[in-house]
Amino acid sequence: MWVVRLTDKQLEVLRALLRSEEHLGPALRGSIEALDLARWDELPEAELPWEEVEIAARRQNVSEADVIWDLSGKEKRTPTD
Repeated sequence: MWVVRLTDKQLEVLRALLRSEEHLGPALRGSIEALDLARWDELPEAELPWEEVEIAARRQNVSEADVIWDLSGKEKRTPTD
């Protein structure tokens, strides 16, 4: 097994190269699928402060989704905030 890190442009070119092949065997078809899914492997796990979200939603009388929307527009807080 190989592990390779590619830029977005390199990934795009590799996908295009594989898709341009006339005859794709099972291995190359699997490679295209793996390239499409690989991007998701690099995403961090989402972690939300659910207790804070619930409290803020109750305090503001809005939905939890509204609180999350508001939080997503702010810069990351530092411990002194």
